[in-house]
Amino acid sequence: MSTSTNKKAKSTAKPRRGRPRSPETREKILKAAYEILNEVGFMDLTIEGVAERAEVGKPTIYRRWKSKTALVMDAFLERVTPEIAFPDTGSAKEDFKEQMQKIVKLMNSARGEVLANVIGCGQADRELIAVYRENWLSPRREDAKKIFQRGVERGELRADVDAEVAIDALYSPLFYRLLLKHQPLTDQLVNELVDVVMNGLVSR
Repeated sequence: MSTSTNKKAKSTAKPRRGRPRSPETREKILKAAYEILNEVGFMDLTIEGVAERAEVGKPTIYRRWKSKTALVMDAFLERVTPEIAFPDTGSAKEDFKEQMQKIVKLMNSARGEVLANVIGCGQADRELIAVYRENWLSPRREDAKKIFQRGVERGELRADVDAEVAIDALYSPLFYRLLLKHQPLTDQLVNELVDVVMNGLVSR
């Protein structure tokens, strides 16, 4: 084969791709990050510690997550998101009540301390609070607004009420008690809170 033919063959060969990212590796990293987050909190969690527990190199983590903050939020949300999904009971009031009870159950578990830790640390970490708002707060609020709109369309809830205000009225007391711990978080609290707020939302 001539030299020109060899050059042509090299020029037309497909470039090699890097090793594909393994789902198993991703799961190991998220599991390690979540475990360490529960053990030491956000501030003391390190990429080095996650890498050691997951038995991977730091570059493997940084190829998937640009920062510790992004990794921590992914690890936390992957575990808790399925547990706090909204039901569809046919009643906006019951949908909110059942979902808020799921939130209370989460807040009363070890994950509640992690959530409080993330919110608290976020007051001094602008990246962390931004990621929290983007990945936790905003999706939850969008889901809640859909439930509110369904209630309006069914004639259960007033159409002249700002959904954002209604959602704040329902959920803010839960986070208030989570962070200040001045009163317990209970299903009874949820029931009374939903009754009080919904009295002002019901279509008359």
